[in-house]
Amino acid sequence: MFKFLKEKISSFFKKTKEKTEEKKEKLVKPAEKKLKEKKQKKEKQIKEREKKKKKNLEDIKEERKVTEKVLEDIKEEGIEISSPEKRTEELAEKKLESEETGKEEKGFWARIKNKFNFRISEEDFEEIFSDLEFSLLENNVSIEVEEKIKEILKKELVGKEIKKLELEESIKSALKKSVESILIEPFDLVQKIKEKQGTFVILFFGINGSGKTTTIAKLANLLNKNKISSVLAAGDTFRAASIEQLTEHAKKLKIEIIKSQYNADPASVAFDAIKHANSRNIKVVLIDTAGRMHTKENLMKEMQKISRVSKADMKIFIAESITGSDAIEQAKAFNEAVGIDGVILSKVDVDEKGGTALSLSYMIKKPILYLGIGQNYEDLEKFDKEKIIKNLGL
Repeated sequence: MFKFLKEKISSFFKKTKEKTEEKKEKLVKPAEKKLKEKKQKKEKQIKEREKKKKKNLEDIKEERKVTEKVLEDIKEEGIEISSPEKRTEELAEKKLESEETGKEEKGFWARIKNKFNFRISEEDFEEIFSDLEFSLLENNVSIEVEEKIKEILKKELVGKEIKKLELEESIKSALKKSVESILIEPFDLVQKIKEKQGTFVILFFGINGSGKTTTIAKLANLLNKNKISSVLAAGDTFRAASIEQLTEHAKKLKIEIIKSQYNADPASVAFDAIKHANSRNIKVVLIDTAGRMHTKENLMKEMQKISRVSKADMKIFIAESITGSDAIEQAKAFNEAVGIDGVILSKVDVDEKGGTALSLSYMIKKPILYLGIGQNYEDLEKFDKEKIIKNLGL
């Protein structure tokens, strides 16, 4: 996951660095030349100063011989003054200071070599971001999310002074901030189940082929490991293969399944499963549903009916990571029809782009709860924002 997008982001950082190096050549080289000239001038001034000081010392030493007798007379009268040697140094320094007219200049040019600040202009930003923009769209990131990332990056970077040594880190930090604002922090599903008194009903939606049935089995296995009992409800009665597949999972996991014959009313299957759970003190009912019917309108009406009958505590959409924008459109349709509480993203292990993970929850404003990372029952990973950001190299 994120293999291609991570490579593109690294390329973006490289180009940004090259851009700043070009700008540095234009600005820093002349500055360094001026700094060198100023340093040479300063060294010359110091040499001249020492030369003058030496001459002053020689002149004063001659004068001292003439005044020594006077100084001895003053000392006899009890008046404290500096020793001739010390006084000679003081006079030489004072004379030299009176000859000097300026103070040492301290400013930008004296510090530019190590403290050069780079200011990213709007033109620089547009040029640099164009490559990242293409890379994001190429890796299944939606236009809306790409625009949001651009908006945040622009606000964080354009017009601000950044030390040249910290430029890449500043861009990484801004990009990380944009990704953090896009991803929604997930709630703890297992904890929610434990907190509720009585049976907890979860309704699953998703298009056929998205890995919905397998994901339901993975979640049943996760509940089992947390010592939470569950029962499966084969609500996809429009596909005999789906009923058989869920039955096979139930056998392997050693949990009960409520099912009916092919083409039976899926809402009645859900109702029977909930009734069974209540009578047996089974904590969670996991209801599978159809992923395709003759028309989208018929499918959504059927999902609305199951939702009303089951009065589900949680409605989860299973999205296939590798389908990109199709997964987002599907999620939007189910969310508008029945209301989604969270998303489980399947087949993440074969998705080298990763843009769906960045886009889906932002587009429907619902959190991603888990990631399907393989074919085994244990291959269900809790969604972690920090891990996603780390996988992007930020």
